[in-house]
Amino acid sequence: MLYTIGDVSEKTGLSAPTLRYYDKEGLLPFVNRGSGGIRKFQDTDLEWLRLIECLKASGLQIKDIKRYIDLYIQGDSTIEERRTMFYDQKKCVEEDIKALQNTLNLLVYKCWFYDTAAQLGSVEAVHNLPESQIPEKMRRLKAKINRMHVSACHKKSAGKVA
Repeated sequence: MLYTIGDVSEKTGLSAPTLRYYDKEGLLPFVNRGSGGIRKFQDTDLEWLRLIECLKASGLQIKDIKRYIDLYIQGDSTIEERRTMFYDQKKCVEEDIKALQNTLNLLVYKCWFYDTAAQLGSVEAVHNLPESQIPEKMRRLKAKINRMHVSACHKKSAGKVA
């Protein structure tokens, strides 16, 4: 089945200007053009768009996605390089997930801390709680937070929270 840029925009949620940009940047090398240069997308182009959006969400830059597509076009002689790209990006995503988990742990602990402070009427009261009155989960989180590298959490989270 063939789709117009409007159809693809509706199906993917990507704007027509974004689709044109991807095409201009060489990310959609298989898109055919009809009379008057009108783009005619196929189901396989939608699959490419899903991959592009996934790679972007993983933190890969447009130039690196273009490099992957160029390697794909070159064929089997580039399998190892493409494989390496995916393993490298997988590692980056795993590191991001770990950093985000550390951030989430801190936020969960702080939510508990301030919920408890609000209940008890002061922050000092929470600081003075006997260990036995602190829920086990919160004790574990506090221990993890204390072992966390401040720079790792800050580096991964910097610029991502408005």
